[in-house]
Amino acid sequence: MYKLLFINLLLTLTVLASEVIATVNGKSITKQDVDRFVAKSIPGADYSMMSYEQKQKVINQLIERELYIDVAKKEGIENDPRFPKELEKVKENLMLDMWMKKRLENIKISDNEVWNYYQTHDSKFHRSAMASARHILVSTKDEAREIIRELEMSPNLKEKFIELAKTRSTGPSAKNGGDLGWFPKDQMVPEFSNAAFALRKGEITHTPVQTPFGWHVIYLTDKKPAGKVEFEKVKKSIENSLKLKKFQEDLKVLSEKLKKSAEISVK
Repeated sequence: MYKLLFINLLLTLTVLASEVIATVNGKSITKQDVDRFVAKSIPGADYSMMSYEQKQKVINQLIERELYIDVAKKEGIENDPRFPKELEKVKENLMLDMWMKKRLENIKISDNEVWNYYQTHDSKFHRSAMASARHILVSTKDEAREIIRELEMSPNLKEKFIELAKTRSTGPSAKNGGDLGWFPKDQMVPEFSNAAFALRKGEITHTPVQTPFGWHVIYLTDKKPAGKVEFEKVKKSIENSLKLKKFQEDLKVLSEKLKKSAEISVK
């Protein structure tokens, strides 16, 4: 039975055609169940971004959870005298969580508030100059020069660079055609960064660049100047931050008000 359920689960993960991810003894495990479980057990994780193996592990844990719940019911755990007290605590925690969530959702932040925050907090949204580059790393200057000559003779510079990076580079990025992705200037050693940022888009270094790692040939894919992050890219995060701040301030005010009218005894 367990194996059959797990096979059905894998098929469901592949097709992703239904909201129901799996069933255990007739009880459904939905996508919402999965998302809630991931949010609580792995803060910051996103189920949709997990690998196939990670998804299998999560679903397997939820299947086991349902099976354990069935056993707990059969063994009469609900008849334990401690159960009602613990259940009441769970209900109180749930009630408090839902109440806070509702209060947070009801807080409104205007577009003007978000824009004013963006305008008055420049340092929070500063973006360093960025470069996107590929490189070929070799052990000798002569080999680097040889690669540069071969690149200079090629009619398709980018394609040739990727080919040589895969076949000649000794760096870990070789399998990706030497791709280093985007990086700020201070992320790389000075010799490399200075050479990369001096290039124009689509250019290569015509002189081998030496660093403690060896000799590099660099191809600049693209470059972004330093500046302020665009408003639309940070608008939502600013709004959420302002909502949370206002929520915390409102709770503090409410707490002080409630304390004044409550009978409180601390032993």
